[in-house]
Amino acid sequence: MSKTLIRGAKVLGGAPQDVLIDGETIMHVGTGLPAADTEGAETVEAEGKVLLPGLVDLHTHLREPGREDSETVLTGTRAAASGGYTAVFAMANTFPVADTAGVVEQVYRLGREHGYCDVQPIGAVTVGLEGKKLAELGAMHDSAAGVTVFSDDGKCVHDAVIMRRALEYVKAFGGVVAQHAQEPRLTEGAQMNEGVVSAELGLGGWPAVAEESIIARDVLLADHVGSRVHICHLSTAGSVEIVRWAKARGIRVTAEVTPHHLLLTDELVRTYNPVYKVNPPLRTEADVHALREALADGTIDIVATDHAPHPHEDKDCEWAAAAMGMVGLETALSVVQETMVETGLLDWAGVAARMSATPAEIGRAHGHGRPVSAGEPANLTLVDTAYRGQVDPAGFASRSRNTPYEGRALPGRVTHTWLRGRATLVDGKLT
Repeated sequence: MSKTLIRGAKVLGGAPQDVLIDGETIMHVGTGLPAADTEGAETVEAEGKVLLPGLVDLHTHLREPGREDSETVLTGTRAAASGGYTAVFAMANTFPVADTAGVVEQVYRLGREHGYCDVQPIGAVTVGLEGKKLAELGAMHDSAAGVTVFSDDGKCVHDAVIMRRALEYVKAFGGVVAQHAQEPRLTEGAQMNEGVVSAELGLGGWPAVAEESIIARDVLLADHVGSRVHICHLSTAGSVEIVRWAKARGIRVTAEVTPHHLLLTDELVRTYNPVYKVNPPLRTEADVHALREALADGTIDIVATDHAPHPHEDKDCEWAAAAMGMVGLETALSVVQETMVETGLLDWAGVAARMSATPAEIGRAHGHGRPVSAGEPANLTLVDTAYRGQVDPAGFASRSRNTPYEGRALPGRVTHTWLRGRATLVDGKLT
């Protein structure tokens, strides 16, 4: 088995240490390792760089099967490795929808075949994402994919009875329902955040209460049945307060925030550039600050990318006709460094918790999110935190280029990613 010595890395941003990988496992972490142990090892000079556990994304759209013009499991997992991820959870809104054991097993096997990161499929809550009838939750859980997370993301499970039944069903095997919180009647014709900017632009407003009302209902339902609920892409200050209240009551709720909701605001919509059109929409500066504080204090548990690739023709059009969504796997860590680390809200250990350990725990991604210590699986990410450069989507591994950060200077660059000891990214290049 091959050996790799990562020399002088700041593990979780701490003091420099040497990390020795032997095969799929971390063998030693420390200083002054015996020469006999490192003999024959390939050496990666990591002085000044930060070593983190491999990142885990609980919210990725890989589009395959059905929309391979946007992304495939291969291109999406290559993008994930480029961004420092060793595991991603693939959302169910594919064509056909991942609402059966057969479809989730197909996605799972494609991930294993390509090998750039582990792919854990998310199963649909309802048949065809139609919100009318529960999908085969038990069969998907019992399949080779072992599904534990279920979501109709892209659509809200708006029927309270269906949502209750889903929460009751997954409780039997410790699963979790991840809710896309959007009351559909309150967002008919909505184009952007409802507020001053939408009024001035004359675009249909997307009110914060459309998100907050669903979150309030669902935490109460989770409390009633004693099950777990996860809130996808939380975006408003009001949503933060509801989750904070629910956690104080002991309700089993977790929540995620996207990198773009930590950085961008609805003021950007004044450009009418469809790259800023996303669901939920970009909110106000006050919301952005509330989200950052909530991520720092643990009210929001994790960062999830909501990586949503679209082909050029679906975004390079008039605002009203454009698809909603942004790619995010390759820029997520840089945005978190800018918004959370460089502002002093989180240290690198906190980043590791919110982008690796906690999402792995929520989704039960075995072998991921583990400490950087001897005996653990060698799923690792090395980051040059001193780097700063402009985002160039032409260099993305993703099949799509719909990034809101084109030409923007962001800090940090992932230089190496290891999946069970195998380097998937070396000096910024995929292997």
